[in-house]
Amino acid sequence: MKLFVVPTPIGNLEDMTLRAIRILKEADLILAEDTRTSGFLLKHFDIKTPMQSHHKFNEHKTVEAVVQKIKSGQMVALISDAGTPAISDPGFLVVRQCIENGLDVECLPGATAFVPALVSSGLPNDRFCFEGFLPQKKGRQTKLNKLADETRTMIFYESPFRLVKTLTQLSEVLGVERKASVSREISKIFEETKRGSLLELSEYFTLHQPKGEIVIIVAGLE
Repeated sequence: MKLFVVPTPIGNLEDMTLRAIRILKEADLILAEDTRTSGFLLKHFDIKTPMQSHHKFNEHKTVEAVVQKIKSGQMVALISDAGTPAISDPGFLVVRQCIENGLDVECLPGATAFVPALVSSGLPNDRFCFEGFLPQKKGRQTKLNKLADETRTMIFYESPFRLVKTLTQLSEVLGVERKASVSREISKIFEETKRGSLLELSEYFTLHQPKGEIVIIVAGLE
């Protein structure tokens, strides 16, 4: 059989595709980043397929067993807590291992937080680079310095607790007037996108403590 990589909603359950529901129901096993979190999703769509924990702390140990299950004829589906697996979430290792073993891997199209954030930012989206989460400590400043001459629109994921710090550091490296946007709670009731310069955004979120998952979009060097 094969490995199916299945995106799940990043907030609004209506974003679950009909095909994703079918694949998860037909699968012999679902690899889930957090079985408790995914349990609510599966219950909502009446999916009774067995789940197995597969996250960044155990994926190095479980990938070979997953490969053997697929080789034996099982259909395995991989999901993360939200969005598309392997995009700043576990998934890359098992995908690579399946490919190296000659097994089919199929990724379904679906929810990914940075796409709506990029499109709604109003910044150029013909060329962009996805940077995901910046290093929290070691290598953070080095990474930022390397982006100083980046001409493509840049995409970052960030937690609400580090947002102001990140915006401040970006403004120090890229300039306070660099255009940017901050999107949070995408597809949820309190979805919000704020646009402006890095300085304006830093000042705004210093006064308004953000909540939820954050996507930062920053214009490239002109």
